[in-house]
Amino acid sequence: MSINVYELVTQRILDQLEKGIIPWRKPWQGGEPINFITRKTYRGVNLLLLPYGGEWLTFKQAKDSGGNVKRGEKSSLIVFYKTVEKENENGEKEFYPVLKYSNIFHLSQCEGIESKIELTAPSGTIKPIETAQDILNGYITRSGVKLEHIEGGNHACYSPLSDKITMPGITQFDSAEEYYSTILHEAAHSTGHKSRLDRITDTAAFGNGEYSREELTAEITASMIMNVAGIELPETFQNSVSYIKSWMKKLREDNKAILAASGKAQKATDLILGTAG
Repeated sequence: MSINVYELVTQRILDQLEKGIIPWRKPWQGGEPINFITRKTYRGVNLLLLPYGGEWLTFKQAKDSGGNVKRGEKSSLIVFYKTVEKENENGEKEFYPVLKYSNIFHLSQCEGIESKIELTAPSGTIKPIETAQDILNGYITRSGVKLEHIEGGNHACYSPLSDKITMPGITQFDSAEEYYSTILHEAAHSTGHKSRLDRITDTAAFGNGEYSREELTAEITASMIMNVAGIELPETFQNSVSYIKSWMKKLREDNKAILAASGKAQKATDLILGTAG
């Protein structure tokens, strides 16, 4: 593949950055975590304890709903306050909040239970795009990185610890192109695993300069592959530029950072496409 393709994409991004930021949006449908039975949204610290949006339920609630938790699935912890009644030394009733906890499971960890969430993609049924799917399948097969889709989920992420990409379902996205732009971003992160390009370090804490540079690399990689696959749309490109702009702020608008990230993105793109030397 010609290096000019990489340079072209990088220059287009730089040109757009000079024009200012475009509001970035999350390109998939999906909400906060809720209880499957009560339909109440989990709040507070539970938003940090639960890894995915969508429907959650206890082991008993799964059984009562006519299904069950899949064998081997691990629960997630939530906490809540329960009021208990006690008599004080004067014989008067007093009420105290006591912190309790419960173990719950995401609906995707269960079987025999249908989701109550209705997700309707604006353009109807979202279907895979063959060129992009072939690229993705080839990389997943060669690299061995794990991929999990969580229907109704609200997170797209890559975990270096488990070497796994987690994605919302494809039908939650506004378009197939937005889906591939997102999953290719996460695939780009996975190229930084120590078993591949060894780019991700333990010091890349959220929001710091190292983390920001990794986000730049991942988004430029996704943009490059979208361009190569011929599935880039104006809205996906603008979305990428805006995302990149948000991280450039963390790097004090240093244009050298994006050029450095684009060099790393070239290597990541070659690895995903299977064209690395």
